[in-house]
Amino acid sequence: MSSPLAAAIAGLSSAVPSVRQAAAEEVYRLGRATAGIAVSAWWADEELSALLQGPQPTITPGVAVQRETFNRIRIANGTPRLAEVPPDQDAEEFELHFSPDILLDILTTREPGGSGAIAKYLAKFGEGLQQVEFLCADVDRATEILKEKFKMAPIYPASRSGTDGTRVNFFLVASPDGGKVLIELYQAASKAPS
Repeated sequence: MSSPLAAAIAGLSSAVPSVRQAAAEEVYRLGRATAGIAVSAWWADEELSALLQGPQPTITPGVAVQRETFNRIRIANGTPRLAEVPPDQDAEEFELHFSPDILLDILTTREPGGSGAIAKYLAKFGEGLQQVEFLCADVDRATEILKEKFKMAPIYPASRSGTDGTRVNFFLVASPDGGKVLIELYQAASKAPS
């Protein structure tokens, strides 16, 4: 593995806790930096910034990995609970908490080689930062603001059910390197509309 991200992903399955901690810090740093640059204009909108807990948002990089890597990382970190992912979504996932500020989602496809989002990502890019998640007080309102004020099209016309009862929507946001960053806005289950 030659890239810093690939090395950090490998480090998440180390038997040595300090190696896992350093790897998580690196994955988090890379995810936060990538997303931070892509969404920097969002913080100028007072309402959107408040919805996303600016200037200190809760950000969770989502790392897509192959099934074998997923299992190694999960076992090395004490076999965290698998999240409840809606059946129509191509994902299995679990969360890793390395401190109150360093959260990661580890994702894999349910159908390797299939047509789901995670399978397609892995086939095209290999293991890496598939998305960066932002906790949001009201996904529907944030989606409206991004559509109206930023002329951004959400992946879904309206928020939908996400992992563990959350409400979610996604945006492909241009990054300075000419690529795109998939940003997930998620609303905690306790505050999601029924």
